[in-house]
Amino acid sequence: MVHASEFILLQGTKVGEKSLVLHTLSRRWGRRSFLTSVGRKSPMALFLPLSLLEGEVIENARSELWRLREISAAHPLGGIRGDLHKNTMTLFLSEVLYRTVRDGEGDEELYDWCRRSILTLDALETDFSNFHLRFLLEFATVMGFSPSAEDLAPFAGEHFSKVQQLLKGSAADSLLVPMNGAERNEVASLLLDYIGWHTETKIAVRSLGVLRELYK
Repeated sequence: MVHASEFILLQGTKVGEKSLVLHTLSRRWGRRSFLTSVGRKSPMALFLPLSLLEGEVIENARSELWRLREISAAHPLGGIRGDLHKNTMTLFLSEVLYRTVRDGEGDEELYDWCRRSILTLDALETDFSNFHLRFLLEFATVMGFSPSAEDLAPFAGEHFSKVQQLLKGSAADSLLVPMNGAERNEVASLLLDYIGWHTETKIAVRSLGVLRELYK
């Protein structure tokens, strides 16, 4: 069977010279990996973190790794791809999703929230330096943790007041909470610890180091 669907790309893994395994999130299948063919003329910009893709899924009863073909951009995300800070954020956020959402997990709410968040980041022109922090808090809520100031207090330490400000305001207000680069980096780390505690996972996000360099 062949199904047309839309996907959020979390990561891609090169297999040989002509294939990629795409680790994706979708409304229909949740977290799932697909095999696709690439060539020298393939538009590799399609396969950047958190790309919104559409394509055709080919089911295979003899393999759990189905094929994905006729891939194109569901949305071009020009606002993200043309900005170094936003691209670095998507690298970080896609790795968080990749390391926390397990294969077969996911539902329509998670997918729809991720999709809206990506499009929001793409559209923001200013004041998005806190976006990844708000994303982590909303992600925890969508995953069912419902973070509160009391829940986060054991992780927040000296940054408790900043965490409170991020929590109590609207999404727009949270983007305006004043923080320097070091504070953003430390709040990102403590939110990862909080999510990791709830998922019983040590979330080693390698791209956090890149984000730290950007927000020195």
